[in-house]
Amino acid sequence: MTNDGIIIINKQQNMTSHDVVAQVRRIFGIRRIGHTGTLDPMATGVLPVCVGRATRIMEYLDLDLKEYRCSMKLGRRMDTQDVWGQETARVSPERVNLIRREDVEAAFAAFHGEISQTPPMYSAVRVNGKKLYEYARAGETAEVKARKIYIDRLAIEAMDLGRGYESTVTFSVRCSKGTYIRAICEEAGERLGVYGAMSALIREASGVFRIEDAVELAELAVMDKEHRERLLLNIPDPLVHFGELEVQEYDARRLLNGLPVWIDHCTFGIEPEYRNKEFPLPIRPEFRRAYRAFGPVEGKKTFLGVVFADEAYENVKADKIFYTRG
Repeated sequence: MTNDGIIIINKQQNMTSHDVVAQVRRIFGIRRIGHTGTLDPMATGVLPVCVGRATRIMEYLDLDLKEYRCSMKLGRRMDTQDVWGQETARVSPERVNLIRREDVEAAFAAFHGEISQTPPMYSAVRVNGKKLYEYARAGETAEVKARKIYIDRLAIEAMDLGRGYESTVTFSVRCSKGTYIRAICEEAGERLGVYGAMSALIREASGVFRIEDAVELAELAVMDKEHRERLLLNIPDPLVHFGELEVQEYDARRLLNGLPVWIDHCTFGIEPEYRNKEFPLPIRPEFRRAYRAFGPVEGKKTFLGVVFADEAYENVKADKIFYTRG
């Protein structure tokens, strides 16, 4: 068995993503651990954690979309954009109770496709080497630039209106990396004219990682070593946007030694998803020519690493090798 792979943690409330990494590190007894995307301390759900050599795939997951289910309360504005922060403004309960279903639908209609979003001050985005939440906690300000995000789908699932500050809207969203759901809540509240703050957030999926396959830390801690390792997903499994190719033994050795391999020496199974179509946001050009490379090792098909074809599609060369002897 091996300690290299990805485990899907169902993060609970009142934990930072760093807390989860620290616990997984202790449970597996290995220092080389990393998560694939921060979840707020009060959010729950899917937090993929890479173990061992799997930490090297994290930069390849930028094309993954994430799925959330969120609830927001109407009537109050909070400094953290969620109900666990400090209130900075409010409207009367009577004003909140004037909101109708059609108002909510109109307020959320703009959240579709490529849009501009400014990261919250209470976030881990860095400005001049310092995290925004560090500025916020110190009572300081920083110039935060808006950036492009992509919302593939946003659907309102429930509305519990006419209940003053307990009036709630629940929605699901499928979006790109870097999207702040708290910011959607605040902007929707501003559009409604009554403010809004996130009151619950569950990440239900991140790329191929889904909540039904996730395990809680408490469960993981009491498992035996063999059971834990059976939960680890293989390193290439989440790289579904990349193509797949296979090489023979001689060319496998060339890739492992950092040498290029001619295209006509490769057997192609799957083409990169974005080789001939556009991703909604800018992506690394190499991802359009990226493949999971497999070759024979000790008589069986083995994942060697991620390779990029050159722009002329004459050869492929390893970007990262994951195979190690033993």
